[in-house]
Amino acid sequence: MINLRVNNQDVEVDVPGNATLLAVLSNDLKLRGQKFGCGVSQCGACTVLIDGEPVKSCQTPVTSAIGRSVTTLEGLRDSNGGPGALQQAFIEEQAAQCGYCTSGMIVAAQALLDRNASPTESDIRIALSGNLCRCGSHNRVVRAVLKAAGSPA
Repeated sequence: MINLRVNNQDVEVDVPGNATLLAVLSNDLKLRGQKFGCGVSQCGACTVLIDGEPVKSCQTPVTSAIGRSVTTLEGLRDSNGGPGALQQAFIEEQAAQCGYCTSGMIVAAQALLDRNASPTESDIRIALSGNLCRCGSHNRVVRAVLKAAGSPA
């Protein structure tokens, strides 16, 4: 058994020690925010936060999350269960085209906003450089993050 703290809840899972964090979050905990994209930490669709830092969960062993706090897209909801401020900005800016990469983008952007409440466009592009969007919605994503930060887009 492995004990984890996911989205501010303590959970216990019976998984092999070599399981990836993505597999445990998706298959065992039935969380659907993180996605399996490339499987080699290059696209960012599987991004989650561990202790506030973005990690690619497809290549992260679940054992590396023991004793740490994991936050997924679901953990970024507001206190009423609705979209958080950043999620709402993504909705308003229509920053999701097919939406497959969006959860990883939001999670990575949240990590940026948590350490820099007033990022520049350049800060955002650098912070999200590990998240790929083949639909070409990067400009709308940048506008959404700027909007969530309270900056004019």
